[in-house]
Amino acid sequence: MKIIDGKNAVMGRLASYVAKQALQGEEFAIVNCDKVIVTGSRKNIQEHYKLKRSKVGSGQKGPKISRSSFEIVKRCIRGMLPDHREGRGRVAWKRIKCYNGVPKEFESKEKISSGKEKTGKFIYVKEIYHENN
Repeated sequence: MKIIDGKNAVMGRLASYVAKQALQGEEFAIVNCDKVIVTGSRKNIQEHYKLKRSKVGSGQKGPKISRSSFEIVKRCIRGMLPDHREGRGRVAWKRIKCYNGVPKEFESKEKISSGKEKTGKFIYVKEIYHENN
């Protein structure tokens, strides 16, 4: 199992890498999902997620848009898999685990660092969650 530290990692790049490797048979645990960044204008990103959440059907029917950071990242990865409901997409989907922070079982293990310090326009996934409650 590969453990990826999501601190300062761009969400789209991280998701495409994990999806491609999961389809080839690798298992992944992504830690610090709340520190993953989404590049672009803060205002546009917040409006995008606010609009997504407002387009929900009735209370009993979908789509259910999550507000937690690790589920936003996992949903992004799911969008890059062929079909997460059946076949090899479903098998790859089950190989991916996402966590906010670092769980105790992964603290002592070696992590792959996927991000570096960014400048310019971006927003952390945890800020999307907190400001759109």
